[in-house]
Amino acid sequence: MIIRNLLRIQAPKIAARTISRIPNRTLKTTRRYSTSNASMPPSTPQSQASMLATITTDLDKIAPRFEIQPDQIQIIQTPAEFYQTLKDRISKAQHRIYLSTLYIGKTEHDLISTIQNALQKNPNLRVSFLTDALRGTRETPNPSTASLLTPLISEFGPERVQVRMYHTPNLTGLRKKYVPKRINEGWGLQHMKLYGVDDEIIMSGANLSEDYFTNRQDRYHLFRSAALTGYFAKIHDGVAALSFDLQPSDVEGSGGYSMCWPTTNPAPSPLESSSQYKHAAAKHLSHLLTSSNSPAMLPTADKSTTTIYPLLSLVPLLNTSTELPALTTILTSLSRPPLHNSTWTFTAGYFNMTSSFRRLLLSTRPRSGTVLTAHPHANGFYGSPGISGLLPGAYTHLAKMFLRKVKYEGLQDKIELREWRRGKVGEQGGWTYHAKGLWVTFPTGNALDKEDPSLTVVGSSNYTKRSYELDLEANVVIATSDPGLRRRLGEEVKWLGEHAKPVTENEFEKPERKVGLNVRLAMWAVRVLGGAL
Repeated sequence: MIIRNLLRIQAPKIAARTISRIPNRTLKTTRRYSTSNASMPPSTPQSQASMLATITTDLDKIAPRFEIQPDQIQIIQTPAEFYQTLKDRISKAQHRIYLSTLYIGKTEHDLISTIQNALQKNPNLRVSFLTDALRGTRETPNPSTASLLTPLISEFGPERVQVRMYHTPNLTGLRKKYVPKRINEGWGLQHMKLYGVDDEIIMSGANLSEDYFTNRQDRYHLFRSAALTGYFAKIHDGVAALSFDLQPSDVEGSGGYSMCWPTTNPAPSPLESSSQYKHAAAKHLSHLLTSSNSPAMLPTADKSTTTIYPLLSLVPLLNTSTELPALTTILTSLSRPPLHNSTWTFTAGYFNMTSSFRRLLLSTRPRSGTVLTAHPHANGFYGSPGISGLLPGAYTHLAKMFLRKVKYEGLQDKIELREWRRGKVGEQGGWTYHAKGLWVTFPTGNALDKEDPSLTVVGSSNYTKRSYELDLEANVVIATSDPGLRRRLGEEVKWLGEHAKPVTENEFEKPERKVGLNVRLAMWAVRVLGGAL
């Protein structure tokens, strides 16, 4: 659990640039892009499509653009539905399965059996896994993600089953030798969640383990798009080619696997030369993030009302990101006409947004804003032994500081904090909350236009310092003026909020919510270890 602690609220001070400086530079770029929009009279009535264009015009310069039909997007609601949908797709796979995730639970034999059956039924099917090397091998020589997956290679051969494990270039040499396994994940992880099967992909923040399939609420969007699925397959394959390869091993104490660095990889091992690895990785991947990867536009007659923008944060490999510039563009646009009177909902299971992101969020001064996060009883660390058990209190402290900042900005009547709780972790029927993302509803152009989101961001990012400096993240922006899809996005916000209640500063003055000295010491210890809240 200490490692899971450092997955969320930590970030060693090793990045080439700090998160507080990146948005400021991006903000200037965004303003340059949108000068024409700023001059628009605030009173000019506009349609959802035209207001959306004030953002998408800038996003077109930042990330690839994919136009799809609204009915090509399925919004999945529950963990059980997510798992069943994933297994259904896998069981019918014809030519490819690629799964990028932080880890696969070491006891997920049902999922592995589903993949095994699909491979047996279809000799043309190939499967590729991309997980994190530190998280996926942590329990060795006991069962782990690595030991779970290698039998598939033994049965079907490396030509049909590939298992790659990304290792951060930030943990090498003496640091890697002496930092304990329980905390070494604090130096960076493969955190993308890309679940592609043939020409469909599920974008989510969920990992592949029992709690994410049963009682850990997340978000899950399925896209039926060959072009979009193909694009993320290139991202998956690109990072996989910069990762260690797993092969079965019968050496005693090996956990049943061995890890090697293929000579076909386009970079040297990060453990041999992190600088050369990063240089080669940048040459290998950088072209995939540019807007030039947009597929050919559809004919005007068939033009869709819905656009998808993939957002990547691959800073450990590229020292760049499309996620942060895109989010800066979106939030900056909401702070001026014609979008300055919009409504938004932001959610993060781990309440630890960067100060720069918080400033951007508050600068929108919305007509109404909602921040949705986990109550301590819905936090995955609740009741954990050791330092990780103090994290719910740490997030409580951060939430309290956020409300103080809201009050300081005079936004207490506009921005509300809500905590999600469904039972209590560790008790019968208790759930945890892991959802993250943003929904934006523009001012209505006319009385007949319903107030539903026209834009959302969904994916793996936690919007934290480490998300922008240490981990590999994948998200998408969905921009739509379609009434049906907007209604479904509005419904998503509503049912995610069904178990949430508003909280004020008074809530944090209750004895059971008071943050003790031990929590403050834990936060200090994380910083001393190289972390940053």
